[in-house]
Amino acid sequence: MILIPVIDLMHGQVVRAVRGDRQSYRPIASSLCDGSDPVVVARALCAHCDSNRLYAADLDALTGGTAQVEVLRRILQAMPALEFWVDAGFADAAAAQQLRERIGPDADRMVTIFASESLRSRDELARCFTEREADRERGVLSLDRRDGRRLDAAGCWELPQLWPSRVIVMTLERVGADAGPDLATLREVQARSPATKLVGAGGIRHAADLDAAREAGAYAWLVASALHDGRLPPVRR
Repeated sequence: MILIPVIDLMHGQVVRAVRGDRQSYRPIASSLCDGSDPVVVARALCAHCDSNRLYAADLDALTGGTAQVEVLRRILQAMPALEFWVDAGFADAAAAQQLRERIGPDADRMVTIFASESLRSRDELARCFTEREADRERGVLSLDRRDGRRLDAAGCWELPQLWPSRVIVMTLERVGADAGPDLATLREVQARSPATKLVGAGGIRHAADLDAAREAGAYAWLVASALHDGRLPPVRR
């Protein structure tokens, strides 16, 4: 199982995500490092997971504000080998391209997360994952749900023919909730598109959860709380 560490960015610092209730997030307190500086936290998480991949949710952008361009750029510049997965509430492919241009050359290492909660239409879903985009592995789709309800104005869940090679299955109410992974939804998505590489998100408590997720069909999982709390040991290769 590939662990992809996660940082949730709000007002220039890393916060602790709990059940997708973004208004209640507070600065992270981690067993892996001191403080909530994004570069410090990002380095600690990637070192713990022996990972050159990091996922960031830009909560300023996701809640209707402006993307934290300087923070994103600073992380990329501080970690030159990083593959940086970024969800900044992109409504369409043009919005993602605009952020890339604002970040500059380091954005070549950015993988764009197009989330079903943010995409505006089916047409935009198709534009986000053109053959060229998919070949360059610069886009990942996130299928989002909360409390059993799909967050999906564009109908992404019902259009597996438009999905890219990698898809995140995001169950928001399980994020930071110590509730275990949502394996039923993962299996549901896998049944729709067996060849798609699935990345789970939310609910991991310990190593046994990762084993169960692997058996359910996930090739990777987004993790934060279990890392900060010391419930997953360092990855050694």
